[in-house]
Amino acid sequence: MSLGEFEPEAWIPPGHPAARRRVITLAELTRLDVMHGPRGARPEIYDAWLAVLRSVDPGFAFADQPFPQSLPLTIAFAATASRPTAVLSGPRHPAGQPADWPDQAPEGCEMARVRIAQAPLTANAGLVWNGDLPRQLQQILFDTADGGQPACAG
Repeated sequence: MSLGEFEPEAWIPPGHPAARRRVITLAELTRLDVMHGPRGARPEIYDAWLAVLRSVDPGFAFADQPFPQSLPLTIAFAATASRPTAVLSGPRHPAGQPADWPDQAPEGCEMARVRIAQAPLTANAGLVWNGDLPRQLQQILFDTADGGQPACAG
């Protein structure tokens, strides 16, 4: 069962003009230090984003991400950076739709959650299960998928 396309988001300084619009362009994103990675975790995604951002600014390079397995810690780190810094997430919400959860950064962080204009990269999500699962569990999986809410968010 297909759950649809999901797009990433960016966390940016709240004073950035894109924070009021809740959408940032690729050109605006390349003018910030951007954390995304590490490359070793998902090289194809890292390289795809790098190619997209270099199509706007050939000299673009990602800033080092100090906490590769923790989006909240990385956002907190970016909030205290000496230069305007953005954090690029993995696919987080349905493509073309505003996020339906609070757009607050981790407690104590001053960052704003924004969509990336024109969603240059999206991910398809699907749900597959074994037909030998108990009928009630299959129904739970189907209901979760049909509601558009991934069973494992995060």
